[in-house]
Amino acid sequence: MTESASGTAAPEPRSWEPVVLWSRPESERAGTPLLVLFHGYMADEEDLMGLTDHLPGEFTVASVRAPLAVGPGYSWFPLSRDADYSVERVVAGVGAVSEWLDTARDVHTSVSILGFSQGMAVATSLLRHRPADFTCVVGLSGFTVPSEGHAFFRDEDAAATPTPFFWGRDQEDQVITAEMIEVTHAWLTTHTKLTKILYSNMFHSINVQELAHVREFLAMTVLGKR
Repeated sequence: MTESASGTAAPEPRSWEPVVLWSRPESERAGTPLLVLFHGYMADEEDLMGLTDHLPGEFTVASVRAPLAVGPGYSWFPLSRDADYSVERVVAGVGAVSEWLDTARDVHTSVSILGFSQGMAVATSLLRHRPADFTCVVGLSGFTVPSEGHAFFRDEDAAATPTPFFWGRDQEDQVITAEMIEVTHAWLTTHTKLTKILYSNMFHSINVQELAHVREFLAMTVLGKR
């Protein structure tokens, strides 16, 4: 067990073998840049795989299933309004993802991550935990979690070497609260090289215009294309 900043015992991340959908067979992944997708609350690994048709073909894409069964899908950690939510639950879940990534990254030329909704909280938490590990991060209609002083979040290191970050959202998104947006905006503007774009009439979703911008961002940031 580890100890949180509050002095309470925090659960160690479990060994985790996630369900993963891959865009390429294993024999074709070596030497390609990797993009890992993290779905939203009550979705699954199939939810974001449709994005691959809109992304640069050079990437190997891996879409990962969250560990907690909830309703018709899965969750990365309890929602902040749930009684069993804690920063330790976030750390345990994201820590397990980080351990899995260490087993998957070696054959790839780089690793970038993309998260939608709660999956953006996973992506930002991974970046905060391992700030030097990712070429870029894409966050769509999501948020960051308050660190509550937990040592898992190496925010000073992230600020010292900011990673390119694309953040897309609609101001009329009714799912992500104004408080969450305020916290997220404050963190991203001070800890990343931020590209922020607002979309109208998208609400809590992803649209074709946003995907075109994500494609351009990945091509420029990872592949060096303009």
